[in-house]
Amino acid sequence: QSYAPFPHLNVARNVAFRLEERRVPRPEIRDRVDRALELMRLDPATYGERHPAELSGGQRQRVALARALVLEPPILLLDEPLAALDLQLRKEMQLELRQLNRALGITFILVTHDQEEALVMSDRVAVMSEGRVVQIGSPAEIYEHPRTAFVANFIGDANVFTGTVRAIDGGIATIAQADGSEWQVPVRSAAVGGTVQIAVRPERHDLVAHPSHPSSPVNTLSGTIREIIFLGETLHVLVTLRDGAIARVALRNAGVLTTPLHWCAGDLVRVTWAPKDAQVLEP
Repeated sequence: QSYAPFPHLNVARNVAFRLEERRVPRPEIRDRVDRALELMRLDPATYGERHPAELSGGQRQRVALARALVLEPPILLLDEPLAALDLQLRKEMQLELRQLNRALGITFILVTHDQEEALVMSDRVAVMSEGRVVQIGSPAEIYEHPRTAFVANFIGDANVFTGTVRAIDGGIATIAQADGSEWQVPVRSAAVGGTVQIAVRPERHDLVAHPSHPSSPVNTLSGTIREIIFLGETLHVLVTLRDGAIARVALRNAGVLTTPLHWCAGDLVRVTWAPKDAQVLEP
């Protein structure tokens, strides 16, 4: 976590140290050090002569990255490399590191607890739990087809529901609820009579008014709006379902000042989703 800079060397010498060890010609060292620092948003003229004690934590982190990248290694191991950066710089650095990865043609192995960072930067993602890999796939596969409830909730948000398989026909399972409602969900393998969990992403849900006699109870859960959370580009509506569970519904913000949301806390609503938007989870 300290990035282990040499305290008696300035920034430029810290970045150049391994190149000097390898006896790279001095003119090439200067060029490669300058390029590495510029990539990390550290102007060589401004920061090259500074010592580690004169830098902020984020600047020391960028020096450590420059020191690794200047070697152009075949494999680069990155352990939460952007954690100390502010949000805007972190987003910019995610894209720059990805572009660098493609330009250099080297493999990056990145450890991160930031799910968005994993999705943005990765070609392949391995999700780990308690020291075990629980799923490997592309960012789209991990997000849209999580295998377990852990993956569904760790990568993004997901509403996880439980029901009993009543019938399977043509790859579509009919899942019954205690209140008599039914869900239809695509399924690869499940046993009639078995209990299954399904996951639905909040942005895949719709909210509709709660009539006395709903015309289509399939893929529908009734509840009461508990809270509406403003998140800028989306509005998250928390709905308390009949069994006391909370379902999260993400709605696109069409401009709350010009077109206010017509839902309010306390309203009776139905949470719905299309069959294709549900994923049956493994135990």
